Amino acid sequence: MTIFRTKSVEQSIQDSEAPEHRLRRNLSALDLTVFGVGVIVGTGIFVLTGQVARDTAGPAVALSFVVAAVVCGLAALCYAEFASTVPVAGSAYTFSYATIGEFPAWIVGWDLMLELALGAAVVAVGWSGYFSELLTSLGIHLPASIAGDHAVFNVPAVVVVLALTAVLAAGIKLSARFNLVVVAIKITVILLVIVAGLFFIKTGNYTPFIPPAQPTEAVHGLKAPLIQTLFGITPVAYGVFGVFAGAAVVFFAFIGFDVVATAAEETRRPQRDLPIGIIASLTICTILYVAVSLVVVGMQPYNRLSRSAPLAGAFRVVGQDWLAGIISVGALAGLTTVVMILMLGQSRVFFAMSRDNLLPRRLAAVHPRFGTPYIITIVIGAVTALLAGLIPLSALAELVNIGTLFAFILVSIGVVILRRTRPDLPRSFRTPLVPLVPILSVLACVYLMLNLPVETWLRFLVWMAIGVAVYFLYGVRHSRVEEEPRVAVR
Repeated sequence: MTIFRTKSVEQSIQDSEAPEHRLRRNLSALDLTVFGVGVIVGTGIFVLTGQVARDTAGPAVALSFVVAAVVCGLAALCYAEFASTVPVAGSAYTFSYATIGEFPAWIVGWDLMLELALGAAVVAVGWSGYFSELLTSLGIHLPASIAGDHAVFNVPAVVVVLALTAVLAAGIKLSARFNLVVVAIKITVILLVIVAGLFFIKTGNYTPFIPPAQPTEAVHGLKAPLIQTLFGITPVAYGVFGVFAGAAVVFFAFIGFDVVATAAEETRRPQRDLPIGIIASLTICTILYVAVSLVVVGMQPYNRLSRSAPLAGAFRVVGQDWLAGIISVGALAGLTTVVMILMLGQSRVFFAMSRDNLLPRRLAAVHPRFGTPYIITIVIGAVTALLAGLIPLSALAELVNIGTLFAFILVSIGVVILRRTRPDLPRSFRTPLVPLVPILSVLACVYLMLNLPVETWLRFLVWMAIGVAVYFLYGVRHSRVEEEPRVAVR
């Protein structure tokens, strides 16, 4: 028995065809692209544009989005090859199982909880805040004890999570249609902002496009970036380095495209449609981010932008308060799809882990009518609702970032390994310039991880230690790969 035993690609695909665990293939390339746009475009486009422009990059925030998109694009190319080669639910977990081994795969699956389940809870709390503000603008005031950041029990957050859980359990096609409608609302609002904002741009606000560099105050203790603690490097605002520092912040506005890969088993033509969905959604979101950032810094001097609501604030400054309300509706729609798709991704990762017996196998049951892993979906919905309702999660939000970057690193490494160990596998999409692109992806992700606070690293290590304990207490003894070595192990 070895914790680095691998599960062959053939066995993974064969498991996905078992009648008791077969998911329905209802998704097209368009569905996947809309899923990707739905999960990527959230508060980032409504908040980070002003925050980074004001504090870090100036009008060159658009370049920060481009740099971040390039970094994400490197990882996306690796995801696209894996998803087309191993079209099985589980995303980075399944990819790691086929290349690095069972224990690293478990760690990735455990790690994805930080990105997906915790991320969904964090976004649900944000949804509650926007919802409360919208009701307040209509003259309806919710008690602070049941809504907002300091609620004793956050009722709106719990309600939206449970409602979306019901949609997810009722079928992937219903989920895709619901997502399409809400994403259409969100994109319409964003395009309206771009077009309306063009009439209020003052070209003088773009000068200087890259403001002169300024040193920022060093942060000490556990809140200091790890790169500062290790190497004494302090962050810089503005200038060329400010553009890259801004990219480290806005990078997290792109998190979520990897969730597309978790729907591999529910895609009609995964070899063709998964790469399209991953790359197209990332491209569309990059264009939207750059356009919005150029508009907002053109409407108002970057050093006067609101940190919390830059778009709404910019329109209020030019006397267009009605657009500020529409922007709130767009933000609410954006957060709704983010919560839903993060829970969708989490359910598919846990579904794959349960099917491999690393979690209790009964959790992988598929509903005979709806064709969804309903037990897993309900469990994840309940846990996410509980987290969103009871725990103030703002301090834990950066765990979402470090968990995602760690998964990106292992997927990038896995592409190189699978090219060497299984060159015979058919690949409808191939990552270009291997191993250069995966190496650049790893280096870029490591750099961004080093910019996270020391306390985030400590929490991440504690979470990983808990995951290691769970694996050795349960997973290693129940693994199907151990039970079926002749079929599953190369």
